[in-house]
Amino acid sequence: MYYSRKRLMDDVPQELTPIWSCTNEKCNGWTRDNFVFLAQPVCVQCSSLMEKGEKMLAILENTSFNQSKQ
Repeated sequence: MYYSRKRLMDDVPQELTPIWSCTNEKCNGWTRDNFVFLAQPVCVQCSSLMEKGEKMLAILENTSFNQSKQ
């Protein structure tokens, strides 16, 4: 059964996605850029600053109407 679930995950289309990752070495927090509401976000786990980067992730669309960054 595990094999069939893993096989389904392999079929999900992925793309290089812009993200924000935590700058604290002890924290592994990150979030997708299109789910951030601030121009310079802070980590919700440790309150450290975050830096922009990229990660290969499954395609996911944010359809929120109030997605303006302050």
